[in-house]
Amino acid sequence: MKRMTKAAAMAAAAILPLFALTACGSGGDAEGSGDGNTLTVWAWDPSFNIYAMKEAEKVYQKDHPDFELKIVETPWDDLQAKLTTIAQSQQFDELPDIFLMQNSAFQKNVINYPDVFGDYADADIDFSEFPQSVTAYSTIDDVNYGVPFDSGTAVSALRTDVLEQAGYTIDDFTSTTWDDFITKGKDVLAKTGKPLLSGIAGSSDLLSIILQSAGGSLFDKDGQPTIAGNDVLIDAIEVYTELVKSGVFVEVNSWDEYISSFVNGSVAGTINGIWIAGSIQTAKDQAGKWAVTDLPKLDGVPNATNYSANGGSSWAISSTGDATLAADFLASTFAGSTDFYDTILPKAGAVANWIPAGKSSVYAEPSAFFSGQPIFQKVVEFGAKVPSSNTGVYFFEGRDAVSAAMTKVIAGTSIEDALDEAQANVEFAMN
Repeated sequence: MKRMTKAAAMAAAAILPLFALTACGSGGDAEGSGDGNTLTVWAWDPSFNIYAMKEAEKVYQKDHPDFELKIVETPWDDLQAKLTTIAQSQQFDELPDIFLMQNSAFQKNVINYPDVFGDYADADIDFSEFPQSVTAYSTIDDVNYGVPFDSGTAVSALRTDVLEQAGYTIDDFTSTTWDDFITKGKDVLAKTGKPLLSGIAGSSDLLSIILQSAGGSLFDKDGQPTIAGNDVLIDAIEVYTELVKSGVFVEVNSWDEYISSFVNGSVAGTINGIWIAGSIQTAKDQAGKWAVTDLPKLDGVPNATNYSANGGSSWAISSTGDATLAADFLASTFAGSTDFYDTILPKAGAVANWIPAGKSSVYAEPSAFFSGQPIFQKVVEFGAKVPSSNTGVYFFEGRDAVSAAMTKVIAGTSIEDALDEAQANVEFAMN
């Protein structure tokens, strides 16, 4: 199988393991089966990722009755630690055939540990059927190392009943700008007492969503930080600061408080990846009172759009597993079966990144909770329009530095000084 260039492989030295999002369950040891009919998979979340894998197995078994998956529940933290340990010990025979990888961690892992990953250079997969912004996370030197799975496409989700009290509809917040959103948000706050948005203090999630919507990044194509003097980033910080100071956006202290803020009705909406819909729908008393639309875009910024993303994951294949079988299995399911996506959407809310899935009747079904909107069809359409963003090896260090800078700006530090310090901190980490 084709490997990445030596230049890319040497682009970064060994780095401490990533410990990002935590998931439920316990890990376990596994390795590729090598019997020609069985694949071993590492993934987290039994009700989402593992459920999807089991359904994909059923689809593939229709034409391959002897096929079998051995799925090992492996939380993300554990999976990352395992990959790091295997790479450092060179015990590549301990790898599974397929493993799930967070999109934001993909490039860092492939560049740091090239001997762990196989690629899809010889696979019968049309990657143009996925949003380019998503495949970019797992593409290095024009070679694809991941098959995208769940969508992190971002939406504006708003309470239509609260908007109505202030004299607005969801259309008033569709294909708009951040200046207009803030102006209307202030009006909604004045008339109803409810902020439109909330988020965790010190988190750069919304900032990253705004930045990517305009095609902005914290790094250039060579992986060098572009934080200081980054005009799009400066505009995004100015928007975030105005949201907070105007009261349209309320900062809270934890994830639980964030979810509670819109479930208990203290705020009238949220902007996040479509996966947040699952949490929104836990507020059964609010059924029919929500709607989703696209995002506000930055005013006066070239290439600004109303589309972005936050989160998502992709399937990797290992360097020592049954790459041919693994690629064919993924090509026939996650990259080739509308029946598969039609099955997992209602039961798990797993919105496809695979664009053809959005054309099915299941995706077009109206959601009673979200005012009768075909929200999943909308999300697939939005996803195809999301600009790409460079992540590179030091993505998490960059996010942490910018999060700290944003906190300082809100406290009174100038944006320029805060970003100069953030740039210096990332450069220090890289050296």
